[in-house]
Amino acid sequence: MKYGPVVLTAGLTGMLSFILLAVAIGTDYWYIIDVNKPNCTGPDDLSSHSGLWRINEGANKSSVITPFTANMSSLSETERHLIGLHRVVVIMLPLSLVLLVLGWISGLVSSLACSPKLLAASACYFLVCSVSTLSGVSTYIKYSNLAMEEFQRIVPPENLTFVHVSFGWSLATAWLSYSLEVATGLLLMLAARIIQMKGHYDSGVAIAML
Repeated sequence: MKYGPVVLTAGLTGMLSFILLAVAIGTDYWYIIDVNKPNCTGPDDLSSHSGLWRINEGANKSSVITPFTANMSSLSETERHLIGLHRVVVIMLPLSLVLLVLGWISGLVSSLACSPKLLAASACYFLVCSVSTLSGVSTYIKYSNLAMEEFQRIVPPENLTFVHVSFGWSLATAWLSYSLEVATGLLLMLAARIIQMKGHYDSGVAIAML
């Protein structure tokens, strides 16, 4: 494989992973609740979709999620645990976004320098970014499942018959960003290997010519 196409592909996947994660963080389709109750005049008003920062109910109603300003003293142990998980998510994912910017710059510099060590370091950096993203997404899934379990505990089963819950495309976008971060790290590792092998080949040719 040639060095140029590999680092170019790594640059594109790194940039795309940043864009997808930014879209995921800024949109409100992480968790969707569909209510299709028969004989209800306004079923849309009962449905909702939420993101990391907002909950949208019905057509126009929206509320902001504020995990850092909640009064913890008046909450139950489960509610405090849920808020703690949500705090982890809204810290980890924006942190991953910042790390991706720094990683992309690092990858660009190391690819221009054609340094195997710098490329390997940038590759490891992107893999660390992917761990941060994976941790944030996994924590959100745990948070959502725990919140649903608590909701099912306090709401009568008959009221949940017409309720359908699912993860939305925002979460899928975050998963795709994670996959591209891993791909970027592996591509940079491959680029470092190509440069290293080329160096060994050039050295061998030079020795043979002598």
